[in-house]
Amino acid sequence: MNAELERDTSTIIGRQPVREALERGDLGIQKVMLKQGASGEDIGVIRTLAGERGAPVQYVPVERLRHEAEGAAHQGVVAISTPIRYREVDEMLSDIAPTWGDVKAKKPLLLVVDRVTDPRNFGAILRSAVAAGTDGVVIPTREMAPLNAAAIKASAGTAPRIPIARSNDLPRFLTSIKERGYWVIGAEGTAETPHWDADWDRPLAVVLGSEGDGLAPDVADACDELVSIPMAGPAESLNVSVAAGLLLYAAAQPRVRSGMRSRKEGEEPST
Repeated sequence: MNAELERDTSTIIGRQPVREALERGDLGIQKVMLKQGASGEDIGVIRTLAGERGAPVQYVPVERLRHEAEGAAHQGVVAISTPIRYREVDEMLSDIAPTWGDVKAKKPLLLVVDRVTDPRNFGAILRSAVAAGTDGVVIPTREMAPLNAAAIKASAGTAPRIPIARSNDLPRFLTSIKERGYWVIGAEGTAETPHWDADWDRPLAVVLGSEGDGLAPDVADACDELVSIPMAGPAESLNVSVAAGLLLYAAAQPRVRSGMRSRKEGEEPST
């Protein structure tokens, strides 16, 4: 990881993301910077939480906040934390479901993101992934948006809550997880199968492509199935983060229902 990315991943911007990071206490907040003269209830809560975490609070000129936030809307609050670390792929998969039998029993849900280049889209995708209960995310090591301040803000501070791993070869990765028992569904606008006809009640990897080009051909070829999101109105396509939300919640529905049935019957949920 280069020095620029190391610096980017240590910046959290905005009142709510900083507050959530302080409340969770799992990011190692090194310091909190507030705009000179900032006051109010939100600022008071952030100051209190920072004190409880032992994180120093500094009042700084707005120019310093703009620099740290790289032009993003900071709302007068920026925190510096230890960088978010990417996981090793095999380690993440083993933590989720170590054996073929575990994969079949737990029916994990993975998200694979292929070359999304806008950090805000990346962050919004991660927010949907966390909300849908996704077990892990895999991204390519190249041609991918950084997990920087803009991405973390777009995720509403949820990015650190989900394991994220990077792969040098997404087609090879998809082949390897199929051998582990996962079914791989790729999002493709021209696919004949609408997403509501797919079987989501199985161990799954959902694959999304880039904003302009969609899935790379070799990534699409590595999928077991391609699905589309039909457009009922006069729109050609959806933003990739919106598509992510629709597909991940389609995959989440049978998992949530299964968990509800298990709890109603007094059993342990299967996921």
